[in-house]
Amino acid sequence: MAVTFAAAVAFMTPLAAIALPSTATGQISVGQVMEMIEKADTSPIARQTLVAYVAGVGEATGVIVDTIGSARTVSCSKPLSLDTGSVRAALEAGSPSQGSWSQTPATPLIVADMVKRAGCRTKD
Repeated sequence: MAVTFAAAVAFMTPLAAIALPSTATGQISVGQVMEMIEKADTSPIARQTLVAYVAGVGEATGVIVDTIGSARTVSCSKPLSLDTGSVRAALEAGSPSQGSWSQTPATPLIVADMVKRAGCRTKD
C-alpha cells in the first residue's frame, strides 16, 4: 500500500509542481482554472480536477438559489447552467488582465455570471 501511495505521489508531483498557486487568501484563482481548462484536453488529472471544480461550483450555486428561492426571495427566468465555455467567458470578462489572474478569485466571477445568465432576481 505504501508503495502504491508513493508511486501515485511521484506520478502527480510534476503536474502539481507546475500548477499555478491559489490567491494569497487561499481561494482558487482565475489562473488556476484557466490552466485547468488549457490542460484538460491533454491531461486526465487536469480534466478530472476541472470537472470536479465546475460541478461543485454549479451544484453549490443551484442549492443556494433553490434554498433562497423556496422562501420566495429569489426567482430565475431560466435554469442555471455551467460549462467550460461559459466558465472561460466569465473569467475572461471578469478578469481581463492576465497579470491579475493569480490573485483574482475565480468562483465569485463564475457564480455571478451563472446567476446573471439565468436571469435571477431578488424580490423585495
